Amino acid sequence: MVRVPFRGRHARTPVELEDDEARALVAGAASAAAAETEPTAPTPDRTAAAFFDVDNTMMMGASLFWFARGLAARKYFTSRDVASFVWQQAKFRVAGSESATDMHTVRDNALAFVAGREVQEIVAASEEIYDELMADRIWSGTRNLAQQHLDAGQRVWLVTATPVELASIIAHRLGLTGALGTVSEIVDGRYTGRLVGEMMHGESKAQAVRALAEREGLDLTRCTAYSDSTNDLPMLTLVGSAVAVNPDSELRAVARSRGWTVKDYRTGRKAAKIGVPTVGAAALSGGVVGGLISLRRRNHWPF
Repeated sequence: MVRVPFRGRHARTPVELEDDEARALVAGAASAAAAETEPTAPTPDRTAAAFFDVDNTMMMGASLFWFARGLAARKYFTSRDVASFVWQQAKFRVAGSESATDMHTVRDNALAFVAGREVQEIVAASEEIYDELMADRIWSGTRNLAQQHLDAGQRVWLVTATPVELASIIAHRLGLTGALGTVSEIVDGRYTGRLVGEMMHGESKAQAVRALAEREGLDLTRCTAYSDSTNDLPMLTLVGSAVAVNPDSELRAVARSRGWTVKDYRTGRKAAKIGVPTVGAAALSGGVVGGLISLRRRNHWPF
């Protein structure tokens, strides 16, 4: 069984660009195929929907990091592995100037830490990790925005680079329709550690939304997308209405220039500390690094 994480800003050859486009297309199609599509209201509005980014939009911080931290606490790997993972993401998603080798390394190793594990085992762990590390980090303001769409009879999907199994758990716990997430290759009920296409990021998100809209008969001009980062401009510009939630400085400028609605649920120091778009930025802000140090001390692991 095969289930269906972004490229840097280095100059790429035409062949690399074609490869990127193909991977994004495959990732988007696979993610859309894995998404649940049942209506969530007695009188559904079948042609309008809402799409929410997760990290720093629906949730404070980076879901993929909390997922990795939760697995580390269960001894799936060591704190050194987590530190390496965070560093790769920091290079990948903050610096934006990595080589093609760096890009391929991050992509190919994105979910290597679950290679060989049974899907049901990881799903069960994900349920626990959500309760332990994620539930209290949901932005109530963003959750209310999603509820408004549900109350109007519209379906609501999360769109995120986190694994689709975890993304679906988050969506279900919030009472949403489902999720478009990164899809891993699965053979005989176990993860191979490889991805189907790319991580659900940037253009892949737009491809996933487009594929889902085609399958479900959605009118994208009646749909709304929410995100905190310019990384999601392909998705934000695909729909009729875009909303910047807890936006980074670049997205705030874009939203201002385009007349998009801006919602910011951060205040004071909290905004400065967790108002960041990526796993790497979260690590550099101090919050994630502090969590790693705490984890190391509790488990007596060396870095």
